[in-house]
Amino acid sequence: MSKQEVILVTGAAGFIGFHLSQKLCDLDFSVIGLDNLNPYYEVTLKESRLHLLLRNKKFKFYKDELTDKQAVDSLFAQNEIDYVVNLAAQAGVGHSITHPYAYLESNMHGFLNILEACRNYKPKHLIYASSSSVYGANRSMPFSTRDNVDHPLALYAASKKANELMAHAYSNLYNLPTTGLRFFSAYGTYGRPDMALFIFTKAILEGRAINVYNHGKMRRDFTYVDDIVEGIVRLLPKIPTQNEKWDALHPDPSTSFAPYKLFNIGNNQSVELLYFIEVLENKLGKKAVKNFLPLQEGDVLESKADITDLENEIGFKPSTSIEDGISKFVDWYLEYYKINNK
Repeated sequence: MSKQEVILVTGAAGFIGFHLSQKLCDLDFSVIGLDNLNPYYEVTLKESRLHLLLRNKKFKFYKDELTDKQAVDSLFAQNEIDYVVNLAAQAGVGHSITHPYAYLESNMHGFLNILEACRNYKPKHLIYASSSSVYGANRSMPFSTRDNVDHPLALYAASKKANELMAHAYSNLYNLPTTGLRFFSAYGTYGRPDMALFIFTKAILEGRAINVYNHGKMRRDFTYVDDIVEGIVRLLPKIPTQNEKWDALHPDPSTSFAPYKLFNIGNNQSVELLYFIEVLENKLGKKAVKNFLPLQEGDVLESKADITDLENEIGFKPSTSIEDGISKFVDWYLEYYKINNK
């Protein structure tokens, strides 16, 4: 990759998109950010991320809807885009149960616009965000990209599985190199306010009870955002090619006869929710008031990523410990919201 090349990051004002755009600018790449700054969570946080990005002359921003085909096509027509990282999506498992149409529009209609633009303008590589939630009812640990993922537990997961299928179709029809990344429970500074760490930190500091689903007996492969970003950056130049050894009689879902690839990006560690809360309590110096509840609809009991393929491909595996990651988040949270926790 040349540092004069242009990388489009959709969802650039979002959690992972912000960190990725910042990293790419630091590496001296030209970055085009696309985001609609939707109000799913506090827009001021998105604006804060964007404010930091716009300090860098290497970053150019478009405020547009991914579902607006004309706007997406115009962006591609106006810029010679070499690589695309599609992170824009309607996030949240629970929200997909109460607001299903938002997922159809953003995650499928929006992604189709990206695929069509890539078909017509031919960037070298399209990387897109999938999710560990696609593993659904699968209970075989660790989750492997070779596992069956045909039993999603919520529409969010189904929309991400659909993205993988749509990408494969375009890889096959138009020789478009695509890489899908199944992120595992991303967390970190400038994180999303609808995610557990953010919700728990805010509630504990305010002395309010936190809802602990499945009585805290769930386990998650929490992955620090810097590790996710490092994985994406290293995968950008790893452009998929046709797998000549792909066997239609014994199909491997993670690869293809088309230029298509899937990777897990996780920490390869499964942490119990109660321990996660304990680490947070220790960092804050305050005990949480716990409201124990049954398993939430659409939730999986456990997640853990098999990252063997990722490590073999890029010589890197996420390794930030939950203790270090939570500590960094809390330090950021107290600073960002100007909270004196002494």
